[in-house]
Amino acid sequence: MRLALFSGVTIAALLILWFEWPRMKAKPIKDKAALVSLLLIGWLLTMLDLPNTPGPTTLLEAIFKPFRGLVEK
Repeated sequence: MRLALFSGVTIAALLILWFEWPRMKAKPIKDKAALVSLLLIGWLLTMLDLPNTPGPTTLLEAIFKPFRGLVEK
């Protein structure tokens, strides 16, 4: 499932780049960089398992759990 999703997003990103790049040739470098960076960010986010990623509170609990005995009585 993950491989199919990753492959689909990779193909979609390449197709977007392939169709948009001829129009982008006349645009400045900043516009080209924005297109490539947004596609790259979206492509990289498909590699992460965001719905099952623990949040910042989980990290803070892991850091401060050893100190719980010092603070609570």
